[in-house]
Amino acid sequence: MKFARIVFFIAGIWGVLILTPLYFIFDTIGRNDPPPITHPAFYYGFAGVGLAFQIVFFVIATDPIRLRPIMIPSVLEKFGYGATLVVLYLQRRLHPQDLALGGVDVLFGLLFLAAFFKTANNKSGV
Repeated sequence: MKFARIVFFIAGIWGVLILTPLYFIFDTIGRNDPPPITHPAFYYGFAGVGLAFQIVFFVIATDPIRLRPIMIPSVLEKFGYGATLVVLYLQRRLHPQDLALGGVDVLFGLLFLAAFFKTANNKSGV
C-alpha cells in the first residue's frame, strides 16, 4: 500500500506542477508554436479537467485499498493522453519534445497498473 500511496502522491504533484502553468501561457503558446489557439474553451477545459484529476490522485493516495476501483480510470487517463500524443506524433502534428511528456504519462500509467495489482490482495490496509 505504501507503493500506491507514493506513486499517486507523486503523480498528483507532477500533474499540478505541469498543468497549472497552462493557465498563464495561453498567448505564449500561440506565439512560440503557431498557429494561435483558436478554441480557448477547449484549452482551459483541458487544463481544468486535468487539474481536477490530480486531486483524484491525491485522494487515492490517502487510501489506495478503499479507492482501488478509481485506479482503473486513472490508468486510462494516463494511457489515453500518452496514446493521443503518439498518434499526433505519427501524423507529424506534434514536436518530438512534446512526445516526451506523453512518455511521463505512460510511465505513470504503468506505475498505476503496478499499484492496482499490488493492492489486489491487501485486504488489511497495511
